[in-house]
Amino acid sequence: MSQYQTRTHKIGLNALLLGSGSKGTYRQAGIHSYIDGLLSQLKDKDQRFLYKAFVGLDSVNKYGALGAYQAPNAVDTWPVARILWEQFVLPKIVMRDRLDLLHGMAFVAPILSVVPTIVTVYDLSFLRFPRRINRANRLYLSLFTRISCIKARRIIAISEHTKQDLVSLLGVKKNKVDVIYPGLDRKFKRASEKSVTQFRERRGLPERFIFYLGTIEPRKNLSVLIHAYNKIRPKNVKLICAGDKGWLYKEVFQIVEELHLGREVIFPGFVPQDELTLWYSACSVFVYPSAYEGFGLPVLEAMACGAITITTDAASLPEVAGKAAVLIPPGDVDILADCIDDVLNTKGKYIELCNVGPKQAARFSWKTAGRLTERSYTHALGLPDMQQAIDTK
Repeated sequence: MSQYQTRTHKIGLNALLLGSGSKGTYRQAGIHSYIDGLLSQLKDKDQRFLYKAFVGLDSVNKYGALGAYQAPNAVDTWPVARILWEQFVLPKIVMRDRLDLLHGMAFVAPILSVVPTIVTVYDLSFLRFPRRINRANRLYLSLFTRISCIKARRIIAISEHTKQDLVSLLGVKKNKVDVIYPGLDRKFKRASEKSVTQFRERRGLPERFIFYLGTIEPRKNLSVLIHAYNKIRPKNVKLICAGDKGWLYKEVFQIVEELHLGREVIFPGFVPQDELTLWYSACSVFVYPSAYEGFGLPVLEAMACGAITITTDAASLPEVAGKAAVLIPPGDVDILADCIDDVLNTKGKYIELCNVGPKQAARFSWKTAGRLTERSYTHALGLPDMQQAIDTK
């Protein structure tokens, strides 16, 4: 047996946000996708590690290979119960099962944990834009994320920009943070023309439409997109804003009403995962005008499906888009309106984006994310890096 495999280390994975919760909530959005993609890679694990994933009922069978532990049903449906369980019950289970490391996969690790911890931080929007998130969430995340990062052996940030925020806003040391980008499910590729036509007929979609996908909340800048659409009022082109209501969303619907755009701006609500590639493939242009993102997964998905994509140069979005999307300043209605109008009327000018988008998206791999996460575990536990050991032979 190799000197690097003399002991198996038990690692706990707090993946409770995988829970189904209410359809269309944050649990079904970026955080859910990140945790799901990562756990799918840890099944083919480093033989030095033995995993135990703490999940809700709906995820037990899917992640059974990791040694899934089902949390009580109330934890899966009631946020307060989840927080209490994470902070007071989970540390006792970790001690009972003699785990060597606990990974808090969404911002927070138990403050009372007596074993080393790692925490994944997606963004610090609750500090950057405190007025754009409800008070309870802001207070909880501000306090517990800060303490969790201070106590953690390692911190995983999902972009370089999030790492910079951790350093500047929380005073975290740079060498304590590992940047591990999300990967992309291989299903995200351009749908066939036949599939798109059938989908368009089934959904009653117009031949041309502008598409947005994301939670309806202030920092997504949906109000900017609606005002931009109103400025150009493109003929026979609808604006479809998909995604569930988040917080402070009423303003968006008020703007639509005030501008008398009820027939032109459509809100289909939550979009099932198995329809996403069809939405991206069917749209004339995908617009993601967010003012701040820890990563911006919809941009990656849209580019993978060959959609002409407009997003902003804010936060991490340039890291995701590279040169495969049109980048504009966030919050500028006039520039966004002009850009959308240009794409709709001179599509040939942007057609190259349909080809380079999938190439840019292919740079983000769950296999790489899994390998780098296991490397973070080795650093947190003070173990030798297997890949470095191989490279130096």
